[in-house]
Amino acid sequence: MTLRALLPCLALVACHETSAQAQTLTPDLFRPTRGDFVSPQDLPLRKTASSNSVGGDNAGGVDINGNSTDDSGLRGEDTPAPSRIGQIPTYGLPAANGASDSGFDSLNRTRKKPQLYPGQAKPKAPVGPGSSPPTPPPVNAAGYLRLSIAPSESANKTPLPPAMAGTVPGQPPRKRLKVDDDPFGAVGDYAGSFLIESAVEVSAGYDTNPGRTNVPKGLPFWVVAPEFVAVSDWDRHALVADLRGSFTGYGNSLPPTIDGAVSSAPTDVSRPNFIGHVDGRLDVTENTYLTAQARLLVSTDNPGSPNVQAGLLRYPIYTSFGGTFGIDQNFNRLNVAVGGTVDRTVYQDSALTDGTTSSNDDRNFNQYGGVGRVSYEVTPALKPFVEAEGDTRVHDLEFDRNGYDRDSSGGYAKVGTSFEFTRLLTGEISIGYAARNYVDPRLNQLSGLLTAASLTWTATPLTTAKFYSTTSIDETTLPGTSGVLTRLYTFEVDHDFRRWLTAIGKFTYGTMDYQGDGRTDQVYTIEGDVVYKMTRNLWIKGTLRRDILDSNIVGAGSASTVAMLGVRLQN
Repeated sequence: MTLRALLPCLALVACHETSAQAQTLTPDLFRPTRGDFVSPQDLPLRKTASSNSVGGDNAGGVDINGNSTDDSGLRGEDTPAPSRIGQIPTYGLPAANGASDSGFDSLNRTRKKPQLYPGQAKPKAPVGPGSSPPTPPPVNAAGYLRLSIAPSESANKTPLPPAMAGTVPGQPPRKRLKVDDDPFGAVGDYAGSFLIESAVEVSAGYDTNPGRTNVPKGLPFWVVAPEFVAVSDWDRHALVADLRGSFTGYGNSLPPTIDGAVSSAPTDVSRPNFIGHVDGRLDVTENTYLTAQARLLVSTDNPGSPNVQAGLLRYPIYTSFGGTFGIDQNFNRLNVAVGGTVDRTVYQDSALTDGTTSSNDDRNFNQYGGVGRVSYEVTPALKPFVEAEGDTRVHDLEFDRNGYDRDSSGGYAKVGTSFEFTRLLTGEISIGYAARNYVDPRLNQLSGLLTAASLTWTATPLTTAKFYSTTSIDETTLPGTSGVLTRLYTFEVDHDFRRWLTAIGKFTYGTMDYQGDGRTDQVYTIEGDVVYKMTRNLWIKGTLRRDILDSNIVGAGSASTVAMLGVRLQN
C-alpha cells in the first residue's frame, strides 16, 4: 500500500528532472538600439539554428565557409514564436518631443497658448521623456555649491503672488483691465450703487471792469466753484444728479460815481451762480420708459445788461426751478418722446444805495408747456429728428412797472440730426424757427431763426475741437420792447502738450436783438486756459480772458480783461 501511494509522487519527480535537463538556459541579450534588456525568447524574429553548421544544434563551431556558428542564442527551426496575444507592448525609445502647441489635439479641440498677464513668468515645461538634462547647480570659484543668487541678478525682481500671477489651481481666468484713457481724470467713489464725483475750484485774480460799464474800474476778486455728480449703477432704471455752482466775490466795492458820471453798476458786484438738474428714467418695458427731470437755476442779471436798475446796492438774485415729466417709446428704429414742463421764476427785491428797496414782483412768472420729439435711426451713426415745443407764460402781476401786460405764448420747431462719424466727429445739429406773441397789443411778435449745435471733432489724439450754438428768447423790462432774441456761438480747441499739460483756446460770439427798441448788442469773448495736472486730485489752472460788448446805443459798450489763477481739487 505504501509503495502504491508513492508511485505518483516518484513519477512527478522524474518528469520534473527530465524537463530541467531538456531546458537550455540562455543569458539575456542587451539591445543597444532599444536601451533595455530583452530576453531572447521575447525576440520573435531572431535567427534559427542552421542544419549546415558543424557541431550540431547549440554547439559552437565553424561552417563550411569558416564562419562561426555559435547559435546558442538562436531559436530552433521547429520551435514556434511566442504569442503576442494579451501582452502589452513596450517601447524603449522616448516619445517624440518638440511638438507644437497649436493646431488640434486628439479630440479635435483647438490648442491655444495660455495668455500671460503683465509680470507673470512663463511656466516651465514639465519634466518627461525627451526633456533636456537638468542644469547643474551653480558653484563658486572654489568649487563649492552656491546656495544664494547674487544681489545683482535678483535686483528689481519681486515675485508676484500666485493669485495675481494666475498660477493657483482652479482659479478662474482674470479679466484684463480697460486701458485708462484719462490717467489724470477723477476716479470717484462708490456710495452704495452710486458713483460719485466731486470737485471744488478755488481761484483768485483781477478784473479791469467787473461792472461792465463804459468807464472801467478794476477790482480784485476770488471765486469758489464746487461740483457734484452722482450716477446710478443699476441694471434697470437710471438716476443722474449734476450740480454745479460758483460764487464770485470782490474785495472792495465800486463807487456810486466814476469820474463824475453816475455808474449803472451796483456798488457790490459780487454774485452767485448755480445750475443743477436731476434726471431719472423708469424702465417700464424694454421699449417704454418714463422720464423725469427736476432743475434749479440761481443767478443774476448779466453785468452791463439794460435790465439792471440804476442806484443798486447789489444785483438782485433770481431763482428759476421746475420739472419735466414724460414718456419715451421705441417702435423698432422709430422713437417718440413727449413731455410736459412746469417752471417758475422768482426775483429778489432790489436793494438801493439810499437804503430803500424796490419790488420785482412784476418780473415773476410761471411757465407751462409741452415738448415732443420724433427721431428715426437710419444707421447707428445717423439719427435725424423733428422737435416742437409750445408754452404759456403767466406773470404774477397783470401789468409791469411800465404798464405793459407781458403775458405771452410761444414756442419753436426745429429739425436736425445726431451723428457719429468714425468717432472723429460726433454731436447734434439743428435749425428751426422760434416765435412769441404777447397779450399787450403794443408789444410786437418776437420771432427769429433758431440754431442749436453741439459738435466735437477729434482732429488728432492730442487735439480736440468743439462747437456750441444756442438760441433763446429772454424777458426784459425795457418799455416798448417785446423781448430779447439771444444767439451764442462758441468755438473751442483743446490740445494736450503732455498728458499732464493742456492748453485750451476759446472764442465766443453772440448777438442780442431787443425787438421793439431797436437796440442790438454784440458780444465777443477770447479766452485762453492752461491746465497743469499734478495728480488725479490736484490741478493748477491759469486763465486770461478778454470780454467786449459792442452796442449801437451810445455809452452802452464796455470792455474788460480778466486774469485768474487757481487750483482744482477733485475726487
